[in-house]
Amino acid sequence: MRKRVAGIVLAAGEGRRMGKLKQSLPVRGKSMLETVVDKALASSLHRVVVVLGYHADRLAPLLSNRPVTVVINRDYREGQASSLKAGLRELTPESDAALFLLGDQPLVSSETLDGILVAYQRMNAPIIAPIYGGKRGNPVLLGRELFPLVEDLKGDTGARGILAGHRDMLFSLPVADPKILFDVDTEEDYRCLLEIEQDEDRLRETNY
Repeated sequence: MRKRVAGIVLAAGEGRRMGKLKQSLPVRGKSMLETVVDKALASSLHRVVVVLGYHADRLAPLLSNRPVTVVINRDYREGQASSLKAGLRELTPESDAALFLLGDQPLVSSETLDGILVAYQRMNAPIIAPIYGGKRGNPVLLGRELFPLVEDLKGDTGARGILAGHRDMLFSLPVADPKILFDVDTEEDYRCLLEIEQDEDRLRETNY
């Protein structure tokens, strides 16, 4: 039987290094958050949950016309672990696993997401993590059997502790997408993002 995977978009943080609400920054005519969510919706995920916190009142309206479940994490200042917990608590037993997407990784493609989902269907591994050039990136998938371990996480480490402590359950999936390593934390990162988009646009125009 095909296993069903829910997407959980983690977008509750304050973005202190950026100094502004980075989830709302424009990316090709829409916000960074909308871009990440739309790629999740275009993939084979069976549902998408979006965890908001900082300025949720400004971000939630951006998603009002999309078929997603918005969860408000009022403990977002405690770190990313609190958002993982908030997202998982929204899942019902029909979800066999969760794919955790970062709200500041707008360049990760739907095809890469689907590649992770295919690997989960084929491999007997409850943890799937993409790697590029020998480096592990995001998003990371956790099977339901590991959900209880998330409740023990604290701070801003995300699921790294689970991966480190359960290497025997981890399948590292090589992908051809270096963007799994790129997130937007600073103004310099955002400028780099815009440059990457411009380069991709020029390449498309050349190919046409």
